[in-house]
Amino acid sequence: MNTPLIDNRLIDGRKVQARILGEVAGFVADAAKTTPIGKLVSISFGDIAEVAVYVRNQERAATKVNIPFEQVVWPSDISADEAKNRIQQMNDDAGITGVILQRPVPDHINIRSLQSAVHPLKDVEGMNPASIGNIVYSDVALAPCTAAASVELIKQTGLDLQGLEVVMIGHSEIVGKPAAFLLMAEGATVTICHHKTRSVAMHSRRADVVIVAVGIPHFLGADMVKPGAAVIDIGINQKIMDDGSVRIVGDVDTDAVIEIASWITPVPGGVGPVTVGILMRNATVAHQRQIAAGWLSS
Repeated sequence: MNTPLIDNRLIDGRKVQARILGEVAGFVADAAKTTPIGKLVSISFGDIAEVAVYVRNQERAATKVNIPFEQVVWPSDISADEAKNRIQQMNDDAGITGVILQRPVPDHINIRSLQSAVHPLKDVEGMNPASIGNIVYSDVALAPCTAAASVELIKQTGLDLQGLEVVMIGHSEIVGKPAAFLLMAEGATVTICHHKTRSVAMHSRRADVVIVAVGIPHFLGADMVKPGAAVIDIGINQKIMDDGSVRIVGDVDTDAVIEIASWITPVPGGVGPVTVGILMRNATVAHQRQIAAGWLSS
């Protein structure tokens, strides 16, 4: 039986996740001797199949590291005030280490108001405005998970982030902006491109690393990448194939770019698994900070 060849240009996010979860599991085991880590609570609104997939992946990772995990589903017509009241009760519950807000939320609820309702010390997603603001001051321990995952994957290449030329394509509050600040905290030189950038390719072709998060299937082509660069694909898009089937693809034309780049993250199997790993790592940081704040006795 022939063993399939492994393309070393593809950064295996599942292997990176396994390493992170191994570290988290060790922390959880040590914490159990003095101050056991509390549960993670996932909040969903209504019954959305895509959200259920994310929740299962998070629960699976939590089980691997022995962090208790609870899923709650609130009705899609819940009022904003009631949602925030329930979150406040979770903030006051010492048995809860972190609160996870699954997106999307109902149209009548402002997501930022809910993110602000999660106490910064229980903000394992790193999405409270205070958590994001801390990144500006290089306090990156509780950073947004996907942004932190992109940095983790760059480190996996072995490239030295000090002085590294990075182009971030996409400037969302969830990924693009925090990723840029995380990279600057590591000493990288960062250029952010967005929908008003005159020539994205002019910037991306000079970069040592290109990170893409625009939500456009196969946006980044081979002509936009410098030979030998690393490419981090954060996009998750559904593409209908000629036979009518649906395929998950990224923002990068992987088949073309892999012939130019030295490293590239696949979709799926790249950024996604690492994001879940970072979420578990953030839970350990939240636990330590809650102890330091006197919320928990060690």
